[in-house]
Amino acid sequence: MSIEDSKRDSAAPSGIWRIVAAREISAKLHDRNFLISTIVTTLLIVGSLVVSGFASNRTETLDVAVTGADATQIVTLANQLADAADEKVSFVAHTVPDLAAVTAQVRDESADVGLAPDTNGWKLYGKAAENENAGTYLTAAAGQLAVQRNAAAAGTSVEQLSRGGAVDYDVLEPGAIDPGLAKIVTLVFAFVFYLASIMFGLAIAQSVVEEKQNRIVEILASAIPLRQLLIGKVVGNTVMALGQLVMFAAAGLIGLAATGKGGQVGQIGGAAGWFLVFFVVGFLALASMWAVAGALATRSEDLQATSTPLSMLIIIVLLGGLLITGTGRVIASYVPIISIVAMPARLAEGSAAWWEPIVALAIMVIATYGIVVTAEKVYRRSLMQTQGRLTIRQALRVQD
Repeated sequence: MSIEDSKRDSAAPSGIWRIVAAREISAKLHDRNFLISTIVTTLLIVGSLVVSGFASNRTETLDVAVTGADATQIVTLANQLADAADEKVSFVAHTVPDLAAVTAQVRDESADVGLAPDTNGWKLYGKAAENENAGTYLTAAAGQLAVQRNAAAAGTSVEQLSRGGAVDYDVLEPGAIDPGLAKIVTLVFAFVFYLASIMFGLAIAQSVVEEKQNRIVEILASAIPLRQLLIGKVVGNTVMALGQLVMFAAAGLIGLAATGKGGQVGQIGGAAGWFLVFFVVGFLALASMWAVAGALATRSEDLQATSTPLSMLIIIVLLGGLLITGTGRVIASYVPIISIVAMPARLAEGSAAWWEPIVALAIMVIATYGIVVTAEKVYRRSLMQTQGRLTIRQALRVQD
C-alpha cells in the first residue's frame, strides 16, 4: 500500500463501509427485477406447498362396480381398513347384475374398478392399470372376511387364530427427521445455496467491473479506502442474501402450517438455523471472491473468464450436497464452503453429534478469514489496473 493510500486509510472514518453497504442494500431494494423475482419465488414456495398439501389431504373416491353376495360387505370393510390406516381414500359400491356388467362399466369408465367372485375367491378389474389403493384395501378386506368365515366354520375366532402375531412399533428416536423429509431438506439447502450464491455473487462482480470500466472506481478510490469499499459491498450483499433466505424460510413454514404439517417445523428448524449460520459465514468468503472476479476483469466481457473457477466451485458444492453420502458426506461436512450444505444435511438426517457443527463452523470461520484477507489484497491491487484482464498471480505481483 502506498504512503498516500495509508494516509487516506487512516484518515477515513472506520465505519465508512456502512455507507457503502447501505448503498448496496438500497440499490437492491430499488431493483425491480430483484423485488419481482423475490416476491414470485416466495409465492411459488407457499403456493407449491399449499397445492401439494391440498392434493395429499384430498380424499380419493373410487367407484366400485360389484357383483356377488358378499361384494358390498367387502367394500364396506375396505373403507374401515382405509380409515384405520388414515388413508385418504374411500370406496363407493354399486351393484350390477353379473361379471359382464362389471367389466363393461370398467371399460366405459362408469366405474373406476370392478369386483366379482372368482374360482379362488375374488377378482379385481381395472381398465388400463392397477389402482394401488383398490388393490391394497379391497384385497385385505376380502382376505379378512374369508378368515372370519373360515374361523367360524372351524369353531374358533379370528382373535384366537391371530394370537401371538401382533407387532408393536417402537420408534427409538422420535425426534429424528424421517429419511424422506431429510432428502427434501437437503435438496432445498443445496438449491437455495446455489441460487443465492449465483444471484448475489454475480451482482457483486458486475458492480465491481462496471465501476472499473466506467472509471467510477478512480473517483471512489480518491475518497475512500478500497478496503472499506470491498467490506461495504460484501456486507451489503450478505445482508440482502440472508434477508432473502429468511423470507424463503418463512414462506416454507407458512406453507407447512397451511397444509396442517406444522409439527414438522420443529424437526427441520434446527437444521435450517445451522444452514443460515453456515451460509452467512461462507458467503462472506464467496462474496469476496466474486469481488475479486470483478476486479480482475477490465470489461464486462472478461467477467465470464474470471468468474468461471468460482462458478465451478459453486456447482461442485451443489452436486456434492446432493450426491455425496456416507463417509464422504461426513468428510465434506468439515470442508469449508462444501460444509454449507453438507453439515446441515447431516443435521437434518440426524447423523451429526451436537459438537460437530460447532467444530465445522470454527473451521469455516478460519478459512473465511484467510480467504477474505487474500481476496482483499488481490482486489485492492487489481482494481486500479485497466490495461487488460489479470490473473490472480499477476495481481499479487502488483505493488501497493
